[in-house]
Amino acid sequence: MLGFVPPLPQQPGRPPSSGHMIVCGDDALARRLAVELRFIYGERVTLLLPPGRDAGGPETPLTQRGRAAALFGRMSAAMNRAGNANGAAGSGDTNAGVEAVRIMEAPEPSDDVLEEAGIDRAAALALVYDDDERNIRAALTARRLNPRLRLVIRLYNRKLGQHLEELLDQAAAVAMPGIDPALLDASTTVLSDADTAAPALAATALTGSSKIIQAEGLLLRAAERPPPRAGENADPGLCTLALLSSTTNDPAGAEGSDSSGDEAPLLLPDEHTVAAATGRGTVVLEAISRADPDRPATRMGGRGAPLAQVFSRRLRWSALGVALSALALVIASLLTTEDTALHSTYLTLLDILGMNDPAEDAPPARQVIQILSGVAGLLLLPLLIAGVLEAFGTLRTASSLRRTPRGLSGHVVLLGLGKIGTRVLVRLRELDIPVVVVEEDPDARGIPLARSMHVPTVIGDVTQEGVLEAAKIRRAHALLALTSIDTTNLEATLYARSVKPDLRVALRLYDDEFATAVYRTLRTAHPQALTRSRSVSHLAAPAFAVAMMGRQILGAVPVERKVMLFAALEVAGHPQLEGHTVEQAFRSGAWRVLAIDTTPPADRNPDLAALPPYAPEGGGDTVPPPSGLVWDLHPGYVLRAQDRVVIAATRRGLAELLRRQRSAASRR
Repeated sequence: MLGFVPPLPQQPGRPPSSGHMIVCGDDALARRLAVELRFIYGERVTLLLPPGRDAGGPETPLTQRGRAAALFGRMSAAMNRAGNANGAAGSGDTNAGVEAVRIMEAPEPSDDVLEEAGIDRAAALALVYDDDERNIRAALTARRLNPRLRLVIRLYNRKLGQHLEELLDQAAAVAMPGIDPALLDASTTVLSDADTAAPALAATALTGSSKIIQAEGLLLRAAERPPPRAGENADPGLCTLALLSSTTNDPAGAEGSDSSGDEAPLLLPDEHTVAAATGRGTVVLEAISRADPDRPATRMGGRGAPLAQVFSRRLRWSALGVALSALALVIASLLTTEDTALHSTYLTLLDILGMNDPAEDAPPARQVIQILSGVAGLLLLPLLIAGVLEAFGTLRTASSLRRTPRGLSGHVVLLGLGKIGTRVLVRLRELDIPVVVVEEDPDARGIPLARSMHVPTVIGDVTQEGVLEAAKIRRAHALLALTSIDTTNLEATLYARSVKPDLRVALRLYDDEFATAVYRTLRTAHPQALTRSRSVSHLAAPAFAVAMMGRQILGAVPVERKVMLFAALEVAGHPQLEGHTVEQAFRSGAWRVLAIDTTPPADRNPDLAALPPYAPEGGGDTVPPPSGLVWDLHPGYVLRAQDRVVIAATRRGLAELLRRQRSAASRR
């Protein structure tokens, strides 16, 4: 049954305007995406939520409408404060003249519901339900109702997402013959919030603070560097992406966010700002290159059934002792007899196995060696029996979860094997980082994957005594608390810190204010330990919003509690890019050109991985090659209309670029 909720100050019942955007979902990602589109890009948005309280959402007494309204209120205040404090993205208010988000309630995005939301006049639709089947069903319905609609779909299943994207694009091509291939390529985008957030979450478990973005075959590697000491000159790398907040080294300080004012991290600063900043760390872009092909996640300890998993260490040492004893007997036989090495080995093995005749007429030395060989044979019999029993036990338990090895240390303890935890587990194993998983539900989504990868897994409630001890938390390097319940993540973190105060910790927390308070408390109590709080919806929403605008998003990287975007843009139609040099196109605090694809548009491949890499030696060449990806850019190179660029941008900066492009197109 359809219900309309009068939103923040908009008049109830007012129909959506042409070109608006619709967001359908049932969790935090839908609400954050609506906020992103409304307060960053200035778009008119209709938010469709299921009625009542969603069981999978964060623990809060607010209703759906109340949660959305509270989130919109907090985010709008934060965005406005950030916009007033940092006007580098351009003049004018992105939110000026834009109505508040229109909120609707309905159990399913059916034909009638989507028509009521204005699907026939909408420019884009985001389907971000937590259920893949519901998103697919709604996408097929929406494509039928409006073939020209831009679709952004949240799917966990990657292969299914690829097939669905091809199917919906074909439907759009049939409905609109002669459509521009570029528009067709952007008509359907399938994303996964788990894939978007997993690299950032996994990076917190690494030694050091490298940030690696790998998307569309492009690998961007950045590093977080501490403030230089007196008399030292920090290596600038390719460019400085961000200045960390001034409170980074303050035990009582908080991670900077959009509402942190002057203490917040500064994204994409110019050289003068970097030189003038003292006592502030930096995030430096070190390299841009093609990524290696995705390699499958490795098992803990190797592939197949390695010897260490079939036979115990004690049994292997015993076998080695028997083998050394046999070798010593062979050597003794060679020294005391005139036999050849091969014949001496043959006789010794027969003696050990009890298959040789008594050496009654042989010299005394040969008789002594035969007796010793018989004793070694007695030792071999229980060893063989133990080996058979252990091998049988290993085969019997091959389909069961692996226990935590006794001597394991320096590993990562991962709490939760839901959608996010499973993707993070794969990412960690791709990096060959040892992991121990703790999961309460034995039928959780990621349990079969953990079993197939032979990852040690502890089944139990992490809040119960002894569960984290079973995961060897005292010898762990880092803790990733990624369950869907904030209080569980916090409780596990507090207990782990009481056991190991210097433990590296990253928490998945929904509420931004709560995350800030938790961060401050943990930093004050344990100033020497690294603490990070992350929201999956906060990391994923910018990528979904960029896709809603019809742009190719490469990745999103967190800089404290801010997010920096990496996107691919066509230069044509951008008055801030076309005809400007790379140096002139740079806008401090808003955007920076990192790389250029100079392939002619007719030969352009949407996948950046297919481009041959190219970098002029010493950065002195102002003329790029006929085709390829140029990442060592000369500041004097003039951007041409046929170029495609890779940019780093703030959310407001990217919104400003797109808004000015639309304004220029409307004037033409």
